[in-house]
Amino acid sequence: MSPSQRAAEEVLRLFRERGASQYGGEAVSQIEHGLQAATLAEREGATPTLIAAALLHDLGHLLHDLDDDAPERGVDDHHEDLGARWLAKRFPPEVVVPVRLHVAAKRYLCATEPDYFAGLSQPSVISLKLQGGPMTEAEARAFEADPHHKAAVSLRRWDDTAKDPLMETPPLEHFMALVRMAAQSFDGVAS
Repeated sequence: MSPSQRAAEEVLRLFRERGASQYGGEAVSQIEHGLQAATLAEREGATPTLIAAALLHDLGHLLHDLDDDAPERGVDDHHEDLGARWLAKRFPPEVVVPVRLHVAAKRYLCATEPDYFAGLSQPSVISLKLQGGPMTEAEARAFEADPHHKAAVSLRRWDDTAKDPLMETPPLEHFMALVRMAAQSFDGVAS
């Protein structure tokens, strides 16, 4: 089995074993949230690697053993870093960096767009406090200097919208070709 096939199988296993868990305090499961984000990215014509990032952006929640209510208890799970570290062994930066930056993108948007905060769900407001709140001006400029910041902002917007218990999405298997393709591009770099 190639490294890209192995990466895809590991993603499938994580979603099958842990994806049914609740997505924080939202009305969707982890897998529904990921599928919705990927569907939104696909509908907007995102690149295959960014669609894969949208699907995988909260994979860090599937890698730790904290309870679903950890944020309400004042615990930040640092899922963006946990997920990015896991993904970095399997996928290229075009997948990994937007995942790592999607929390920073929320902080950035809170600092730079006056109406953004008002649109956050209550669980997202709770986690924002744990994640450092809106960025300072210096943090925002540093964020903008990252070449992947625009992809992270797009990912963040899909993340914010991907919480609809009635949204219909393709099944996980629909996106697995993109996941394998993204991992294959890493195979060539890692070889």
